Amino acid sequence: MKNLIFAFTLFLWIGNLSAQDQNLLSSKYSVQELQNRLIPQNDWKPFPRLDDRAGWAKADKAYMQAYIKAAEGYLDYDWPTLPATLSLLIVRTGNRSEYEAITFKRRTVLFTLMMAEIAENKGRFIDPIINGVWAICEESWWGVPAHLPKSKDISGLMDVYNPFVELFSAETGALLAWTDYFFGEKFDAVSPQIRKRIYNEVNYRLMEPLEKNHQGWMSTYSNNGRPPSNWNPWITSNWITFVLLLEKDNVRRTSMTAKALGVLDEFLNPYPDDGGCDEGPSYWGAAAASLYDNVVILNLASNDAFKYVFADEKFKNMGRFIYRFQISDPYFINFSDAGPKLGIGSSTVYRYGKDIQDQSMMDLGAYYRRKSGSNILGGRTHLSRSFFELFLQDELQNAPQRLPLPKDVWMPGLQVAIARDTEGSSNGFFFAAKGGSNDENHNHNDIGNYVVYYDGKPLLIDVGSGKYTLRTFDDNQRYDIWFNSSDNHNTPTINSVTQRNGIDYKATDVSYKQSKSSTEFSLNMAGAYPKEAGVNYWQRTIKLNRGKGIRITDVTDLQKATAVREHLMTCYPAEVSKPGEVIIHYQPTDGKALDFVIKYNPQQMKAEVEKIKFVTEEDQGVLQKWGDVIRRINFDVINPKIKDRYTFEIKKK
Repeated sequence: MKNLIFAFTLFLWIGNLSAQDQNLLSSKYSVQELQNRLIPQNDWKPFPRLDDRAGWAKADKAYMQAYIKAAEGYLDYDWPTLPATLSLLIVRTGNRSEYEAITFKRRTVLFTLMMAEIAENKGRFIDPIINGVWAICEESWWGVPAHLPKSKDISGLMDVYNPFVELFSAETGALLAWTDYFFGEKFDAVSPQIRKRIYNEVNYRLMEPLEKNHQGWMSTYSNNGRPPSNWNPWITSNWITFVLLLEKDNVRRTSMTAKALGVLDEFLNPYPDDGGCDEGPSYWGAAAASLYDNVVILNLASNDAFKYVFADEKFKNMGRFIYRFQISDPYFINFSDAGPKLGIGSSTVYRYGKDIQDQSMMDLGAYYRRKSGSNILGGRTHLSRSFFELFLQDELQNAPQRLPLPKDVWMPGLQVAIARDTEGSSNGFFFAAKGGSNDENHNHNDIGNYVVYYDGKPLLIDVGSGKYTLRTFDDNQRYDIWFNSSDNHNTPTINSVTQRNGIDYKATDVSYKQSKSSTEFSLNMAGAYPKEAGVNYWQRTIKLNRGKGIRITDVTDLQKATAVREHLMTCYPAEVSKPGEVIIHYQPTDGKALDFVIKYNPQQMKAEVEKIKFVTEEDQGVLQKWGDVIRRINFDVINPKIKDRYTFEIKKK
């Protein structure tokens, strides 16, 4: 009866995902009402103007001095060139980092110079700022080669006569708009051509394409039907910024803002009510937090006309995701392309939590407060966050600080279950497991995958992503990269066949149960495999018995049984100590060394351990995140049967 009640509750929960309120942002006001609420461009002051020295006196002094010190090294900065051959590397070798290193550095330098002049207001950084503005305006385009269309008529070089808008071109538009906002009068005193150039370049490269053309990231992707990714709110946060800062025509300014609101709803409408980000916590700062940036900017520009969004339950859950997916300090659940460690933008998390009145989120943001002036903020992306952080340091320093670390989390939209031994603590065992589909944003073929941590440190892992190259986002090559495929996750290879990618490959029969003493997650993984795998049924159950350990049980029903291999991934040395036991030598760099045992039936399976070798460019990203430590433990079924049961027990030795 209890399971029946749970299943019915889950049915209602999932049904509610499609019954949610639509168009939260775009349906509130008509275009005329929006125009009446938007503060005119000449009157809008989202942050203190350059001559408002009383306003800037409230900014954190240590940060401002750090900007000045850093900018002094750029007074005679020689703005590096971006030759065509550097852009062509993306099609010649797949390398994207060399071009990006230069273009990103240019923008970081300009932002640092801008902040130093705001802090000092003596004029000594004005000429270097003008040089930076002019140099960026002279670029053939403001994006990166990895985002160019993959077609013969492009072939690694931008068609400057057919501009389109991607992440970093939009960020550049916002950066130039902020320089115009703070230094417009200073620019005019040198030459009126500077501001004219800024507006004309932003208008041609960004505003006109956004106004007239549909960009692929604006709505559900036509090639695969997948909902918009973080590109949608991230780009739109910059779009709204440069339109509100630069566009003087109130009718056009309002019209573009209204269109941006509709685009944001294309991102928000299909989002699950549980707030789950299928791209993982590494992308939360670009996804939910970027949506938050949009709402904040809109409120600044309209005397809080969009404050009602903060009361929306889905919007609240999108914020809470960041602490619900936390394992410990500094580890987060890293399904898909997410990384295992995450640098928290403390002020953004804190402000989001404050606006939705979530104390746990505020506590998390305050916990990760950076020491005042210890490093320079950003300078390339999400620029408004850097301004807010300058005025929040005292409040962050005096706020309660803790990691929420919920005991149990169930996210039915993502089909992710999370459980730990003790509420509010990273001590003991922790697991997270997933169902979902193999058509998620930043997808890996990983249905049924799980991770196990102990005392907040990894034991059985999701390797995550490596270094991004041309292959990473090529659907024909992505799953040739080993860490994107199911046989390098904690999932089985069935009849020598791995999982496939696509919306048709998904989990079924998903269930979740929790009590004081245990938490259990179960799913049927059969739908993740193609027909040639011959899988009728593969029910996986992962159970945390609090204070004792974790049990994984697979119950199978196959059409044929030629070969079955289970895989487990770890970041520590492992060995088969005797038939039926694999020992993992848990050796965290900042924790106590322990041995863990994985018990299995030696009459049923034979185990071996292999060390993963790093040979490709993508592998360098894995090496950076984990080090040269990844092992794969393989369990080969000795005499495969059509119907069988496989069990693994994970405990301290």
